[in-house]
Amino acid sequence: MFTKILIANRGEIAVRIIRACREMGISPVAIFSQADERALHVRLADEAYCVGPPPAMESYLRMETIIDVARQAGAQAIHPGYGFLAENPEFARAVEDAGLVFIGPGWEAMALLGNKTRARHIARRVGAPIVPGSIEPIKDRHELHRQAQAVGYPLLLKAAAGGGGKGMRLVSSPDELDAAFRMAQSEARAAFGQEAVYIEKVIQRPRHIEIQILGDHHGNIVHLGERECSIQRRHQKVIEECPSPLNDPDLRQRMGDVACRIAREAGYQNAGTVEFLVDEQKNFYFLEINTRLQVEHPVTEWVTGVDLVREQIRIAAGHPLSFRQDEIQWRGVAIECRIYAEDPEREFMPSPGRIARYRPPMGPGVRVDSGVYAGWEVPLDYDPLLSKLIVWGRTRTEAIERLGRALDEYVLDGIRTTIPFYRQIVRDREFIAGHLDTGYVDRFFHRRSWEEPEGLLRDAALIAAALHTRQSAVANQTADHRRPSESPWKTQGRWALLNSRL
Repeated sequence: MFTKILIANRGEIAVRIIRACREMGISPVAIFSQADERALHVRLADEAYCVGPPPAMESYLRMETIIDVARQAGAQAIHPGYGFLAENPEFARAVEDAGLVFIGPGWEAMALLGNKTRARHIARRVGAPIVPGSIEPIKDRHELHRQAQAVGYPLLLKAAAGGGGKGMRLVSSPDELDAAFRMAQSEARAAFGQEAVYIEKVIQRPRHIEIQILGDHHGNIVHLGERECSIQRRHQKVIEECPSPLNDPDLRQRMGDVACRIAREAGYQNAGTVEFLVDEQKNFYFLEINTRLQVEHPVTEWVTGVDLVREQIRIAAGHPLSFRQDEIQWRGVAIECRIYAEDPEREFMPSPGRIARYRPPMGPGVRVDSGVYAGWEVPLDYDPLLSKLIVWGRTRTEAIERLGRALDEYVLDGIRTTIPFYRQIVRDREFIAGHLDTGYVDRFFHRRSWEEPEGLLRDAALIAAALHTRQSAVANQTADHRRPSESPWKTQGRWALLNSRL
């Protein structure tokens, strides 16, 4: 087993990996940019090294610098987390060439599966159903229009490399095609260094469901079931849960088998995620593979009891998987909310700044993976993810109730966050019923616009009640000291309820 691991990342995922290292008796080494000098992951690591100025291209994406730091620190392995260099096969290969261990898949499998068009070839080869569209990247305008006509509208233009909704454009008619193609190419080039784009048919009201896989160096490949990832904004997930509200063990088994076949065909090792779209008739279609640890991995951990980061490290060190496929069980329901420094009322615009107060929720069935603290300045240079709130319940109803309670307790002041947005979603009838698909967020905002007058009246009533409570308490204390004032616990409770609604 390793004695020291360098974590080539920042924020909550760096903190998550540091904690796994601590439990395994491994010394964690952090890197940071000048903007992250006071970041939580820097404070928690045994050692921390500055790798450059705030821009990611000059710090967290500098491969040679990061490898040099690992050597200097005496680390035997590098964990990339997610984002930045996590799915860069050149980095994985450079780590191996430097005599270090990359905690992730081999660079060959990463190069093969990280490219979506190549992954579609493999999926088709093992008999997996794929979303209709082009198999090869679009080369020119003539081929673009020919493929679009064959696929039909609406369609998606998608970057062949990368993910997270970058390099993706929805095209509803031929008039939009050329401009969308240029924008998708430009965004793909900026985000991933490759402008290759391909076409996929739009499946109406699909669920986005993914299967977690693990493979070791001894030929063992297992799946840990599905995650429901349909609640998205701008093609990026914001709420995930395990298992899916579909709660269909047969569908889980069939999708899991396909995911393992694809991984085996590609010679995959370590943690990865095979993503699918599922239509209203429960037909599923292969979408892509993420060759890394996912942001939403905690929901799978909670339901299966498998520590995915620990398992990643063990696999990289050459150990076999610590369990077999038939030993995996799914208990209860876990739901995760990604807490972003964004303003939902302004189309999720970033909201950097200083965190004035920070008090995460606690209690039974609540987990918070966080990379922030009170007084920390949230930079504008990186992804605005601050923390992840994960809850577990014996049933989906219990998990939703617990999530509502935890969101009401969550205090993160000084900047705008997505917490108020989730407080509304957790009480939304469609969410509670499990009627989810990738268009859910748009429908939610549309419904809310019609329901706004009722919501305003409710909020006005809460404000009036809270003010009346406060004024009565003041009057009781000043006018008649012999008369007991209203319970301070009841007063505080009313103000907490008011804050949770605003």
